[in-house]
Amino acid sequence: MKRVISKKVIINKMKCFLKKIKDKATVLSGTLHMKNFIAITIAGIINATGVTLFLAPVRLYDSGISGTSMLLSQISPLSLSVFLIILNVPLFLYGYKKQGFAFTAYSVYAVGVYSFAAWIITDVLPINVIGSSPLAGGDLLLCAIFGGLISGTGSGLTIRYGGAIDGIEVMAVIFAKALNLSVGTFVMVYNVILYIISAFVTGSWILPLYPVITYYAALKTVDFIVEGIDRSKGVMIVTSFGDEVSDALMAEFDCGTTKIAALGGYSNQDKTLIYFVVNRFQIAKMRNIVTGIDPLAFVTINEVADVFKSSQSNISK
Repeated sequence: MKRVISKKVIINKMKCFLKKIKDKATVLSGTLHMKNFIAITIAGIINATGVTLFLAPVRLYDSGISGTSMLLSQISPLSLSVFLIILNVPLFLYGYKKQGFAFTAYSVYAVGVYSFAAWIITDVLPINVIGSSPLAGGDLLLCAIFGGLISGTGSGLTIRYGGAIDGIEVMAVIFAKALNLSVGTFVMVYNVILYIISAFVTGSWILPLYPVITYYAALKTVDFIVEGIDRSKGVMIVTSFGDEVSDALMAEFDCGTTKIAALGGYSNQDKTLIYFVVNRFQIAKMRNIVTGIDPLAFVTINEVADVFKSSQSNISK
């Protein structure tokens, strides 16, 4: 009798354990999206194209872990694709608790695609990537600019769809605070040290200067991909005619506004703070509408990196 009961207990515990695993897997899979994986696949191929066809052939270095992998591949028998995995994947896995499951999964996948595409281009396809770029020849400036633009496009797409293709950001989050540095400063210091080391390795101080151009081009391209070419403008309007201004803006632009009760610090009178988002082509029309109703309205305009509304929300106009 005791033996039968113990078996039932074990079976029930196993069922509960398997159910927990199943529930956890369901939750985790629910945070991932196929369209993101498709976009990140394209991003990894783009990034590999920029690095292997423009930067690596002329011994120019990308920034971050990618640049470190390029440097190590030139002084060791291991290839670029191997170092990309060896250096990046452990960083993403180590930063799992801080970054979350979805970010880690997308990032590890992005590095895998980047590494595989780099191997295909350099070792499988009949493309000569030794000594000069197959597209830009030995022109260092062209290689620096186009390498940065193309690799920046890949990095930007990866970030836009929830991951990262270089572990330097994770490394910065982990170590920057301990070194009393900001994340941006940590990345900059890391790249400066990388370029100085590459100067000693290559025996030239000219080659390490061109990656600065690459880094700048990549940084601007990432901003363009992630935030868009035409940033929206966030407008804050302080007015005594809140209802009239809000109704006029909603009628003209067919979108919502947010009204917040406010109190004038100098006049001590009731005011309304209206928050409104427009594009740069609508600013003049918005200004005319506001000043036409309230010539004394106080208006500030700031750039907005991105605008989105949750599909679950029901925001009325």
